[in-house]
This record gives sequence, C-alpha cells and structure tokens, in this order.
Amino acid sequence: MTTPSERFSKFQREKRAPVFHDFTQLYDFRLDDFQVEACQDLEAGRSVLVAAPTGSGKTLVGEFAVHLALQQGRKCFYTTPIKALSNQKYGDLVRRYGDDQVGLLTGDNTINGEAPIVVMTTEVLRNMLYAGSSTLTGLGFVVMDEVHYLADRFRGAVWEEVIIHLPESVALVSLSATVSNAEEFGEWLETVRGETATIVEERRPVPLYQHVMVGRRLYDLFRDDGADAQVNPELLRVARDDWRSSRTRDFRGKRGSPRAKSGYRRPGPSLPSRFDVVDRLDSQALLPAIYFIFSRVGCDAAVTQCLHANLRLTTPEERDEITAFVQERCRNIPEEDLHVLGYHDFLDGLSRGVAAHHAGMLPTFKECVEELFAAGRCKVVFATETLALGINMPARSVVIEKLTKWNGETHADVTPGEYTQLTGRAGRRGIDVEGHGVVLWQPGLDPKSVAGLASTRTYPLRSSFRPSYNMAVNLVHQVGRETARELLESSFAQFQADKAVVGLARQLRKAEEALEGYAEAASCDLGDFMEYAALRRRLSDVEASQARARRADRREEVVSSLEALRPGDVIEVPAGRFSGMAVVIDPGMASDRDGPRPYVLTADRQARRLSMVDFPVPVQAFTRMRIPKSFNGRNPQSRRDLASTLRARTHGFTPPPRRG
Repeated sequence: MTTPSERFSKFQREKRAPVFHDFTQLYDFRLDDFQVEACQDLEAGRSVLVAAPTGSGKTLVGEFAVHLALQQGRKCFYTTPIKALSNQKYGDLVRRYGDDQVGLLTGDNTINGEAPIVVMTTEVLRNMLYAGSSTLTGLGFVVMDEVHYLADRFRGAVWEEVIIHLPESVALVSLSATVSNAEEFGEWLETVRGETATIVEERRPVPLYQHVMVGRRLYDLFRDDGADAQVNPELLRVARDDWRSSRTRDFRGKRGSPRAKSGYRRPGPSLPSRFDVVDRLDSQALLPAIYFIFSRVGCDAAVTQCLHANLRLTTPEERDEITAFVQERCRNIPEEDLHVLGYHDFLDGLSRGVAAHHAGMLPTFKECVEELFAAGRCKVVFATETLALGINMPARSVVIEKLTKWNGETHADVTPGEYTQLTGRAGRRGIDVEGHGVVLWQPGLDPKSVAGLASTRTYPLRSSFRPSYNMAVNLVHQVGRETARELLESSFAQFQADKAVVGLARQLRKAEEALEGYAEAASCDLGDFMEYAALRRRLSDVEASQARARRADRREEVVSSLEALRPGDVIEVPAGRFSGMAVVIDPGMASDRDGPRPYVLTADRQARRLSMVDFPVPVQAFTRMRIPKSFNGRNPQSRRDLASTLRARTHGFTPPPRRG
C-alpha cells in the first residue's frame, strides 16, 4: 500500500513525462534508473548519449524515441551498423507498430521507405544527407545504435558525418557500449548537436565469469576468492610448464632423427576440438552458446565437424519443431537452389542444435538461425564477430577460439573493446543468473594478457575520422567552402586534438605563472636581479648576432676566393682529410647551398672533389702548373705523374700567409 506522498510523487512524474508513462505500460518489468533518466531527458527535448554494457537494455531508450516520434507526429530513423541488425530491428518494430508504420532501407531491401519509422544502415542515412533527400522532411529523431562503431578504421567516419550533418532540429539518441571517455564524447555531441544528456551505466545486469579451456578441462581465469582479480595460479602453472617444455626441447625433431621418424608429439596442454568444447559446455549446463570463429570457412567447418562426430543437442520433439519451422521459412526457394545452397546439411545441423552464422549465408538461413537460437531451439551457433554487433541473440556462454583476427590488413590481437563486445553476449537477462566467457587454450597463451582483456571493462573511444575527397567535394557543393571547412573542423577527431592543444596552453600558462613567482622572489634591496639578467641576456644575444655576422662575412670571402680559382692553380688546402698542397683540376660549379666544390689532386696522389668544410679560411693560388689534356683522375698512372710534378714544383716552397 502506497502513502499519499508516494502517490503524489508518482503523479508529478507522470505529469512531467506523460508519453514515457504510457510507454512503460508496454513492459511487464520495472525499468532501470538509467533507462528512466534517458527517456525523460529525451521527452524533455534533449539529445541523449547512453553508454552501458552489452545486454543491459540500452536499446529500450531507442525504442522510446520511436514511440515518442509517433506520438508527436514526426519521423524517426533507427540506424544500425550492419544489415542483419537492421533486419532484426525492423521485425521487432513491425510486430509492435505494424508494417504500415515501419520501413526498411538497406543495400538489399527497400520496404516502405516513406514510413514514419525507418530502420536503415548508417551509410544509407549519410547518403540521404548528402543528396538532400525529401525523405528527411519531418524527421524528429535519429537513433544511432552501436555508435561506438565510429572508432572502426574503415567505416567509423560515416557515424561522425551523420552526427555533424544532421539538421539541428533533430534529436539524436546515441547508444554506445561502455567507453572510458563517454563524458568527452558527450561533450563533443553537445558542441555539435546542442544540449545533450550523457548517461553512463557501468553495472552489468547479469554477472560474467571468465574461463580458459585447456584440453577438456575448464579453468577459472581468476581465483575463486576474487581478491584483487588475481589470475588463477593453476592456469599460470599450465602456461609456465608449456613455456618450459617449448624452450627445452625441439619437439619437431631433426630431419632423420628417431623422434621425427617415430612421430614424436610435443607434450603439454592439448588443443580441444570444437566437438570437445561443445560437449564439455553441454555437460556443464553452459548451453546455449555462441562460438566465435573469425572466419566464414571456419564456421561452416565447425558445423561439419560436429555432424561427423554425431553430435545431438536436441530432443526428438525439438527436432520436429525445427524441421517444420525451417521448411516453412524456405518453402518459396526452388528445390534446385536449395541443393546448391547446402540446404540439407544446413537443416541437418539445425535439427541437431548447431548452426553457422556469417555474412556469406543466405539471409533466409541466417534469419532461421537467429529466431531458433532466440527461441532456445538452436543450442550452439558458430559465428563471426558480426554477431556481436547488437543482434539480439544472447546466450548463456560465449566461446572465443582465438585472440587474434584479421583486421583487413594484418592479423592483430583482439582489443579490450572487442573482447568486451564479444563476451557481452553471455548472460540472458531474466533467464540466466550468470554468464560465462570461455577462451580456448593456444600455444604461447599468456593468462595475464587474457586477464587484462577480461578485467578492462571500459576502453577509450578514438575517432577514425579522415576527410576524403568525396566528402569534401559533396560538402563544398552543398554548403560552400567556408561552411564545409567549419563542418570538417567539427569532427570528434578535431575535438580530441584541440583538447590536447588546450592542455598544452594550460601548461604554458602555469610555466609563465611560475616565472612570475621566481621574478618576485629574486627582488631584493641591492637591486633588481631580473633587470640584470635581462641585460645579460641582451648582451649574449648581441654577441651571438655579431658572431653569426662574422661567420657570414668569412663564408663570403671563402666563396669569392674559390670562385677565383682556375685549372692549374696550386693551392694549400687549409683543413680536412686532404689538407696540404694540391693542384686544381676543376674549380667546380657554384651552388646556392653548398658553394663551389673544386676537384683537386693532392701531393699524396688523391684526386677528390672538396667542399666548403675543407676551406674554413680563404685561399689563393701561389703558383700555377700545366695540367696534361690526357689527365684522368681515375687512372693511377696519371695521378702518380701529376702528383710527382706537383711535389717537384712546390719543393722548398713557402706558401704566402693566409688571409683573415
């Protein structure tokens, strides 16, 4: 029984946000505080950024934006990073509002594009903005699901382009995974979009436990007591033994050795097969599971391996339900096409409770997998990482086969953000009391590195925005050169860079204030020390300036003396490795940067082209001698004969005193 004050407080909340109050009646559970706060801010006219862990229910805020747009008679665009997520969200909204109210725009499908609610990929909205599409008329809200995708090195700039170019009248709902600089990102959104509320939720609704599977044994990644998130000592011992064994023996054996001939295998932790992993999870009651393999071929091969091992995870009743469901969904596909698409193997795997899920599959097949997994009929899905991007397929467990993946250019380690996104699928809210993340043992695996990935709950969001020629041309054509430049300067990348500049300026101000303090401390009754120091500094500057002027004058004298040389002039090289008597073979060409570079033959029979470094002082010819026309500096005999003549000509000769 509620008190009068509680009833009055509830009345006030409903009065403040009536649309939100009506929206809450659509759900049979109590909304979390962060969901309530975000929805109320949105109804109050503010844009919102919601940063929350995967599976925490942040999508509900986007659904409220859709509901609010319909109540206000405006349009709402719901953008997603991948087509599969767009298709799934389209189905969810159609079930709630009807197919006449919801449209879908992706590269594959165009359905009711002028509907008040349109689900689309982010690139479609970007292209609309550049083209000035009439579909944008009446747009009131844009939901950007998985907005942290703007850090993607290949596609991330699209998110920033949309955020920057959307009309100011459009309220933006940004849904992000938990990032450590959410406040910075929210500050940038407020700079480019106006008033924006940043809501950060760090609590995960279903606790997640981390494991490493070695052979058929499942180790906890952290100690049971959880003190300071220390790595399990047993796991460290396994890694240490594996490292020692790999260092002390060459287990591959030398060619022709008894070990190599006898098929000697390396001792140590064995690598579990995919069937072993699934069987172990089933025995531990950790299914359903998503098994991430960063390869389409690997996903298909995993299903084949399970079929060959005669794996069955479903009851006869479930097999009948699955078969009937798939046959109904695929009834419009011709029989000959089904055979080419591998339909029978696909159906055999699904009826046993296992399936693959990747971008190379027929969309109908993927939809069957998604719906059967969500319904609990499919027990294990072997998937690529696209499944981690918000598709509503939560599981009790998530398995990561390897901690390296191809990023488009090279095989790179999985980042903390990617690891969090992958394991975030584990733990179904309202169904499971806990979720489980499993990493498979690989040779050389460092448990401490895995612990670092698992314990890093947040990661910084870094902009990947790089203006392209296409973007610049479109902007200049639409809004003109000056406005285009302002828009480009509004990027999150520029915002982050400017903040660094602001930090440097702050350091400069602190240094100037410190100098002022030193000046005050240096004053005394004997005189102004800072004035004396300034005079000394001015004197040093004048002396340095005069020294530079003298060096410049001396250089000009040296250049003039070298330019006056002619072939046959005998000079004394004043410095360098070839100092001493020499005869000029070629005076060299003057150059603005290097000065003349005379080609000479020394008395030691060295034919070299000298530089200004060899002439710190001016030189002058004190005699001349004839250079044979047949002289060749590369010919040892020619050098020997001319050097002999030079030594004879200068024997007992005292060169004139040097100038300067």
